[in-house]
Amino acid sequence: MMTQTYGPMELIVIGFEGNRFTGDITPALLDLVDRGIVRIIDLAVVVKDADGNAVILEMQELTGDVAAVLHDLAGADTGLLSQADLDDLAADLTPNTTVAAFLCEHVWATGFASAVRAAGGALVLSERIPGAVIDAARATLVA
Repeated sequence: MMTQTYGPMELIVIGFEGNRFTGDITPALLDLVDRGIVRIIDLAVVVKDADGNAVILEMQELTGDVAAVLHDLAGADTGLLSQADLDDLAADLTPNTTVAAFLCEHVWATGFASAVRAAGGALVLSERIPGAVIDAARATLVA
């Protein structure tokens, strides 16, 4: 039996105040998938209403317009986003907010990660720096 080796993964949570998630981000996400840059390993949508009641919708539970635009990610339901993870995410949401949570594999890095392991190396640090932080740092350098 062959064991699948995954590349580095990242949990990305995109928020929409006012519960305005329509799936409009899906074409851009599907483009990344189609080009082999990322693979969606798991996906869930969490909706918290104005009264603070949360509903967690995993991939197989999505319906209507949201399901229609995400249908191409139908394989993204591995269960790696646990119920506890999703409950924690829901608890932290402010009322009247929707989030889409994606567990993404960075497919582009899989071959490099394998080469590092084969050479006896190991990842020592990996840190995502938001674009806004880089923009601010560059602005101080220019000033």
